[in-house]
This record gives sequence, C-alpha cells and structure tokens, in this order.
Amino acid sequence: MFTLAHLSDPHLPMPQARAIDLVGKRATGYLNWWRHRVHLHVPEALAGIVADIKAEQPDHIALTGDLVNISLPTEFTRAAQWLAALGGPHDVTVIPGNHDVYVATAWPESLGLWGAYIAGDGQPPASGFDVFPTLRRRGLVALVGLSSGVPKPPLFATGTLGEAQIAAAERLLADLGREGLCRIVLIHHPPLTTEKHFKRLTDAAAFQAMIRRAGCELILHGHNHRSEVARIAGPDGPVPVIGVTSASAAPGSKYGRARYHLIHIERENEGWRIGVELRALRKDGAGCEPDGDLVFHSGRALAVVA
Repeated sequence: MFTLAHLSDPHLPMPQARAIDLVGKRATGYLNWWRHRVHLHVPEALAGIVADIKAEQPDHIALTGDLVNISLPTEFTRAAQWLAALGGPHDVTVIPGNHDVYVATAWPESLGLWGAYIAGDGQPPASGFDVFPTLRRRGLVALVGLSSGVPKPPLFATGTLGEAQIAAAERLLADLGREGLCRIVLIHHPPLTTEKHFKRLTDAAAFQAMIRRAGCELILHGHNHRSEVARIAGPDGPVPVIGVTSASAAPGSKYGRARYHLIHIERENEGWRIGVELRALRKDGAGCEPDGDLVFHSGRALAVVA
C-alpha cells in the first residue's frame, strides 16, 4: 500500500511590507489579508496539521499550491524555510497556486526557491513554468503536476493551463496508463465547469476533454479551501476529483476546521482501491482526528462515512 498525504492552501502568515512593494494588485491583497484573511488562516492550525502528517508518516506529501498570499519576495523566502521543515524535495511535491503567482515575479527570487520541490524526477530544480507537466514516480504511483497559476487582474482568482500544457499532459497520461500506473493529477484550481466565474479554471472544458481521452485514476486540487468531491468522465468510468480544506483554516472559520487527506492506494484485481481518510484539526486545536472516509474502486465511489 502507498500512502499519500494531500494538503493545500496553507497561506503562510503575511510579513509586513514596504509601501514600495505594494503596487497594483498587491495593495488590495495586502489590505484584504490584514482586514479579513488573517483571521481565517492561522499558523497554529497549520502547525497541528503538519504535526499530524509527520506522526502518520505517509510515503509522500502532495501540496497543491497557495503557500503565499501576494507573492512578496519575503513570502517566498519564508515559504522555502517552511517547506524544508515539512520534508525534503524527494518526499514532498509542490505545484503553484494562483496566490503563488499573484503578480508576475522573477522566477529565481520566487518559485525558483522551491524549484527542487517542483521538478520532476531526475531533473534539476525547476527554472520556469515550461517544466509543467511534471512527473514523479513513486512505486506504482505516478504524480503528474500541472500549473494553473497565471497572474490575473485585481479581483480575479482564475487559473489557466493553456493548450500546450494540456496537450503535453495528455501524452504523458496516455503513456503512464499503458504502463499500468496509478495516475494522480495535481492541480490547484478545481477542473470543473461549475465553478464561480472569477475563481474558475478558464479551460476546464478542454482539461475534461483531455481526461475523457487519456484518463487518470484521481485528480487532487485545492483553491476552494473546502473538502469536496466531484467526478468527471474518463475512458474507463468517472474519475474522482477531490479538493481539500485549507491546511491553515482557523477553527470556527467559514471553511470549517483545517484538514488534510490521507490517501491509501493499493492494487485491486486489474484496477485500484483508493481510500481517502479525511483528517481534521480537533476543535480544541490539540492534534487531528478522523473526519470521514471515501473509498473508490477503479474510479467508482463505493462508500462514504461522515
């Protein structure tokens, strides 16, 4: 059995910024953080989630974006330090979210600081967005990382993959499928056509069409800050699409308690059994507790325990 921990949207605490750094979209994001979001994302909750992940000792950790808030240089430096404490690049896979590309930044001073966590197997630290899709093989599991983060105008949190990335992902997933691997796609934005206009993946329809042709076993996302389940059509049946609550959600916040998911993957006949254990921060903040289970057999959800 292979166990994958999935967490997302930690939104690490915002550092103080100079006025010169708060030009354009950053200014509104900075004010929004100190007025509202600082009460929604708290470091104590994130510390509890991380402690529980380490206690559970998963085989790998997938982090689907939004480590930072408005893409300040100091945010990327602090996030690099936090990642190092979470685990090494071999054990942690990172893809960017929209807040990680809140505004256009120079790669070496921003996402480049996490390059070793983004790069595919056998590759040097990622040096630009052209590395996507990335591939990491862990036993019979293949983690395919996509980047939907693109700088957008103020008040928009949409994402876009682009034709080239979708085409490359299709070729990669088809090859991995012929190898008989359990293909897990990591993406920040939910690849659904039902999302709100200002938060959606703009080319979700094209992504879904690609999955209908190439297939995969599981899609993991963040962005909505909630644990949720959807399905999109695949060549061998519905593909589960699973989002996770923000890992730093404050107890009592509108997102509910901070959560992460432990995903247990094992062979079952000619397919796969995928069990998803939701783990939530206890209401008193002292550790995590089970908060429901999902079980998928070859893409079909067979059981849900609240």
